[in-house]
Amino acid sequence: MCVIVIGTSAGGVQALKTLLGDLGADLDVVLLAVIHLAPSSPGFLPNLFCKPGRLCCVHPSQGERLQRGRFYLAPPDRHMLIEARGTIRLSHGPKENRARPAIDPLFRSAALAFGSDVIGVILTGNLDDGTEGLLAVKRSGGATVIQDPADAVAPSMPSSAANHVDIDHKVPLSKMAPLLVRLSASEKAMLGGKARIGNPSLFTCAESAPVPRTKAALSECSRVPSIQGSPAPTL
Repeated sequence: MCVIVIGTSAGGVQALKTLLGDLGADLDVVLLAVIHLAPSSPGFLPNLFCKPGRLCCVHPSQGERLQRGRFYLAPPDRHMLIEARGTIRLSHGPKENRARPAIDPLFRSAALAFGSDVIGVILTGNLDDGTEGLLAVKRSGGATVIQDPADAVAPSMPSSAANHVDIDHKVPLSKMAPLLVRLSASEKAMLGGKARIGNPSLFTCAESAPVPRTKAALSECSRVPSIQGSPAPTL
């Protein structure tokens, strides 16, 4: 199963609308996204994104099983994580990078659950949420993609990722959909008989911890205790 995880913040609503319109409704992958939302957000974004000719967008429920051809958007005030058995877990764990939902937990859990079948994408946004998560995707053999910072409404998130992760593809938003279609087709062609990383510990970094600024520091974040109280696996 090819899994595409997307993180965005400032300017992200319009970016996701554009990307979903360009992708169409027949993409045979699982698409999950985090956009920074206020805890009191009314949760109307799935209705905004779910238009004819686009992937069906939903806020997932606890334990929902991943389905191809569906777009899962993290609900307000919950981290969205993927479990190794292909189900979604929603967590009210500590904020990361001052956000809940945050991008890093989704990306880390996807990397642990699906390894090299993951495509990680960072779109427009302020600050640097997503950098550590994209590094986890890279280390697990997945593909790393960013929106060209020069093309982004808020360039700091894709710029941070570019500064700390070896990025495979940097493209403007107008070229993102064709790239993801091509990458997902390549991933599906390579599926079969590959080992999977085992059960992930669905961990988050401590709420008070600053975002790591070096690749060495980023690696340390994968060893903080899990939100369930057990040691987190090393990526």
